[in-house]
Amino acid sequence: MQILVACFGNVLRGDDGFGIVVAQRLVESGVPSSVRVLEIGIGGIHLVQELLDPVDALVVVDAVDVGRPPGTVVVIDPEVADVAALPIDQRRDALADMHYATPDRAFTLARGLGVLPPVTVVVGCQPLDAQRYGEGLSEPAAAAVDAAIAEVHATVAALGVDWH
Repeated sequence: MQILVACFGNVLRGDDGFGIVVAQRLVESGVPSSVRVLEIGIGGIHLVQELLDPVDALVVVDAVDVGRPPGTVVVIDPEVADVAALPIDQRRDALADMHYATPDRAFTLARGLGVLPPVTVVVGCQPLDAQRYGEGLSEPAAAAVDAAIAEVHATVAALGVDWH
């Protein structure tokens, strides 16, 4: 079982840097040999490039606005658009952005290329303010880092990989 943990975010935009903080903490604590942890930043095209080397599962960590109280950690099975099923004008729009700054856009491209793993989940944290300019997480997001790490560990464990 090969698992990729891809952490999105922009550390210069407040809580948007949540995934990067989680990635750093995961790496500091040690990573099992069958797991790779990557800081994707805001370049989702990098994730798509990494998925060209197949993995069995993808766990994405990011700040996600799901309308919950700030600091709430959620695990989401993302709905990924099928590019082939979109009308041609929507297909162009879905594939025109080469940055793929959001996981959803990167998932769409990866699915279109046939490289999205069969198991793909998002571990997300509701931000207080992901648009604020400046470094550092808000208090609620910073307090949620440990819960997100626990969810990453639980997700990987459910896939049969022990992560202490």
